[in-house]
Amino acid sequence: MNHEEAKNTKKKKEGSRVQGAGGKAQKVPVPNHQSPITNHQFPIPNLDDWLEIGKIVSPQGLTGELRVYPNTDFPERFEEPGKRWLLRPGETELQPVELLNGRYIENKNLYVIKLKGVSDRHQAENMRDCRFFVPVSDRPELDEGEFHVLDLLGLQVFMQSSGEFVGTVVDILPSGHDLLEVKFDPAFI
Repeated sequence: MNHEEAKNTKKKKEGSRVQGAGGKAQKVPVPNHQSPITNHQFPIPNLDDWLEIGKIVSPQGLTGELRVYPNTDFPERFEEPGKRWLLRPGETELQPVELLNGRYIENKNLYVIKLKGVSDRHQAENMRDCRFFVPVSDRPELDEGEFHVLDLLGLQVFMQSSGEFVGTVVDILPSGHDLLEVKFDPAFI
């Protein structure tokens, strides 16, 4: 599955877990440790046609390099020069940037990249928490039997053993193994 698309699905104010009880699954509320953010504090951009692929976490060195945490199943995007789009915290407009080069840091799951026009640590520090995006049209081709996460939203779910309709996929929760949130059909419950 593709993690970058899961980040672009709707954010929840309260989460839930599925807990088994007597062979049946039921939703159990999960406490939310984040305070809700209203549109008055931070405008929310329309990112329907964009995929988030990573986030700048810190400067690297003194020459304007940046450490990026990748949020994509296609991290080679941070090694190939070319145009990317950046969203600064609190802004609603994506800004084009030119990636000059990048390299992977083995044991940290980070990339160190260089952007055109960022030449010192101060400039790099000002880019902390910016997020990288690419257009949805830049999604790589997949092999047969592989799917992009966004393609799973809205699919119907059936019991494998009986063929009984269970419900519809409404969200993907990224984790070590992505979890599909299914809205149960009233007839199934």
